[in-house]
Amino acid sequence: MGLDHAATKPHEQLAAALADDMAAVNEMIRLRMASENAPRIPEVTAHLVEAGGKRLRPMLTLAAARMCGYDGPYHVHLAATVEFIHTATLLHDDVVDESQQRRGRPTANLLWDNTSSVLVGDYLFARSFQLMVETGSMRVLDILANAAATIAEGEVLQLTAAANLKTTEDIYLKVVRGKTAALFSAAMEVGGVIAGQDDASVQALFDYGDALGVAFQIVDDLLDYGGTDATGKDIGDDFRERKLTLPVIRAVAAADAVERNFWVRTIEMGRQDDGDLEEALRLIAKHGTMEATRVDAVAWAEKAKAALAPLPEHPIKEMLIDLADYVVARIV
Repeated sequence: MGLDHAATKPHEQLAAALADDMAAVNEMIRLRMASENAPRIPEVTAHLVEAGGKRLRPMLTLAAARMCGYDGPYHVHLAATVEFIHTATLLHDDVVDESQQRRGRPTANLLWDNTSSVLVGDYLFARSFQLMVETGSMRVLDILANAAATIAEGEVLQLTAAANLKTTEDIYLKVVRGKTAALFSAAMEVGGVIAGQDDASVQALFDYGDALGVAFQIVDDLLDYGGTDATGKDIGDDFRERKLTLPVIRAVAAADAVERNFWVRTIEMGRQDDGDLEEALRLIAKHGTMEATRVDAVAWAEKAKAALAPLPEHPIKEMLIDLADYVVARIV
């Protein structure tokens, strides 16, 4: 992304508004990912943390805290906590998915090995709990501990739902709510809690994060079958990994007998040949499931924007509204 486009996209505007806070978060991440005894830990972590991700999740924590008038130090701890949890899940995900690319770069498990990725992920989870304890808030600890458990639960559910053509849209939504939306909602929620907001405001922040996270993941799944976003992913990764995402779940539901046999062979049985991805894309296009899924993503973004209504007017609130629109604009 060229510098001439700086601060034109909502997440960049948010980053600019929170620049000092983000600098403090990045410094805390650098300090806390250090290890005197195991130099591989900062090596592996730095490879992922410094790969140019948008830092969206920690930014949500900072944004929620600032929007709610917080002026203490602990939003930085919580934002670093959220980024560590996210990075740990990415390290583990790439091992589970046998991925070779993340954010356009080779994955840690490819550069080092699976063992290093799993153990460094474990270390980052432990570090995240140390950070959240430092806030002294049992409620914050409760929210983030629950989020970490929900993320793991979502990943395991995806494991059992993958390659199973009986996977329904409801199960898909449970997976998405677990593996993605749980951290978005927790990131927003703890920003409000640390700022001492009332229950209604904290609930509004949670609802925004939840809906934004669902929209974000649906868009991510759509982009896997073609889109305009530079995600660093190859088109068709989910198909090759036999993940049942919304475009495919809907194409399977609409399939005739011949088409169903195709999905059984490629997804359930895992027998994929040259040209199968193109056939999958043709069937998805035939049944209009990309457009139907895009409509769902937009509806979730609208739900996120509506959730912010009870919160007082604030420049950051407007940026968060724009962010919800931007998340789905990637697929227009």
